[in-house]
Amino acid sequence: MNMVLHMKTTLNIADSVMSRLREEAARRGVTMSVLVEAGLRRVLDEPRETGGPGGRLPELPSWSGGEPRVDVANRNELYAAMDDR
Repeated sequence: MNMVLHMKTTLNIADSVMSRLREEAARRGVTMSVLVEAGLRRVLDEPRETGGPGGRLPELPSWSGGEPRVDVANRNELYAAMDDR
């Protein structure tokens, strides 16, 4: 049995992209859904680009933010620090 499943969803697409999508779908004589799905398949089938060896992403930078100026659990201390700005 060969069953095809489809899912309806809502996407936010920029007006300029949507306009181009409509025009291209009409030019090709297909639905916008067909073009969107083809584009998604193309992107998802591409090999992933990673920044490091072995398919690993580069390490994120880190830094010391210093010692806390106030105990955020102490409401009065926190309000006093915010008033001193």
